[in-house]
Amino acid sequence: MLVLFGAIFAAIVYRWISLERLQHVAPVEVTATPIPEPTPTRPPVITGKLDTAKLFNGITLHSTIETLPGADASTERVEPDSYVLDLKLQARVPSPNKTIDELAKVSPQLPVVLPGLADMLVPDPVSPLYAQLYDTKIKVLRENLVRLDRLPSRHNFFDCQTVLQLEHPQSHRKALLVQADMDVDADGSDADRMPIGTGSPANFKPATSYRWPKTTSEPNPYLASMQSNLKHAEDEYALKTTAPERKRELRDAIAELRAEVGTLKKFSFLIGATDPFIVIPGAFARGKDAPKVGDYALVIFADAVYPAIVGDVGPNDKAGEASLRIAKQINTLSTPYNRPVSDLKVTYLIFSGTADKPFGPPDLDKLQARCEALVKEIGGASVPLHHWENIIPPPPTPTPTPSPSPSPSPSQSPSPGGSPAASPSLSPTFAFPVPSPAGPTAGGPVRPTLTPATSPRVRPRH
Repeated sequence: MLVLFGAIFAAIVYRWISLERLQHVAPVEVTATPIPEPTPTRPPVITGKLDTAKLFNGITLHSTIETLPGADASTERVEPDSYVLDLKLQARVPSPNKTIDELAKVSPQLPVVLPGLADMLVPDPVSPLYAQLYDTKIKVLRENLVRLDRLPSRHNFFDCQTVLQLEHPQSHRKALLVQADMDVDADGSDADRMPIGTGSPANFKPATSYRWPKTTSEPNPYLASMQSNLKHAEDEYALKTTAPERKRELRDAIAELRAEVGTLKKFSFLIGATDPFIVIPGAFARGKDAPKVGDYALVIFADAVYPAIVGDVGPNDKAGEASLRIAKQINTLSTPYNRPVSDLKVTYLIFSGTADKPFGPPDLDKLQARCEALVKEIGGASVPLHHWENIIPPPPTPTPTPSPSPSPSPSQSPSPGGSPAASPSLSPTFAFPVPSPAGPTAGGPVRPTLTPATSPRVRPRH
């Protein structure tokens, strides 16, 4: 019994000592599982197989990898300079052609077609506009170096061979010579002359820099789509669910669309598919002696000379562009996406300060006569200037309203030897006739039908 009693007492004492120890130990802190902070949204990842040769669009790419010993991976992961891509673009600024021999290396027929050109080269013929053009190109490179998809292609960077300021020693007629390639401008519309559109290729604009007040109430063929775009933008802007950032974008777009709608209602423009005009870089349109919109010009390619006017102003960093009408005359395969001449073999001769104001619809006969007179002032041409035909159908002829003929009474008898006068059968004449199922009237004139140009598959300008 004593042994049993001692064992029970020992157990009670041991239990009491254990409880005392637990009371003096600090309670264990239960910490909640931390909630991870949201990871910032990743920038959009460029997907697909990337071919750097295509990504850089004609730019020669030299790539090397240099490795250096570093710290542990956890440290280097957060170190900005541990994983670096140094992007350096080297671009050679081309030297302009200065002499007649250098011009002839690119365009061998040029000195033959314009024999007085050699006499017009002043001691320092290179225009400041040439340096200004390539300065603008380099500025565009710097601004877009972080966006490789926006870098100009090799073709567009080297698109201008030279820009020379010329003056004839006898007539003192001044001219600006630009040697470049030829891209296509299909912009422009004029409901007064052609109420239908000629298609809407990518980057199409219904307006050109050369414009004049409308003379009829015929609506611009692109006005309805422009007004529809404006209404959609205004409706989206009015939604309460539209984000503030999106509203800022829409506000700018609405202001631009309203201005364009007002312009289309008020003015007429040149039409790229029908009118012969050239485009000058925006960097050229500044300065006292710089070419201006409306100035007369010549386009020389091979042994042909085409009269033209300066009809539009293009991007600041691109040279060499003409209307689709000129492009198709040089190369029938030309489209808004297919340039007629890729080599730098086109010469644009602009007679600064010759624009006739106020502007109006193109008068092709006047264009011909004016350019022929200007050519004579620079020594003449060895070939006749190309003659442009008007390919826009004439406006509809108003249909005269026939006056009713009184019906003869039964008591009246026909004139001797005559017959009752039959009322003529009049049919309206349209500028854009739609053939009837029965076909045209026998013996009557058939007017050509002008159909809108179909828009081919979009191919980006290289």
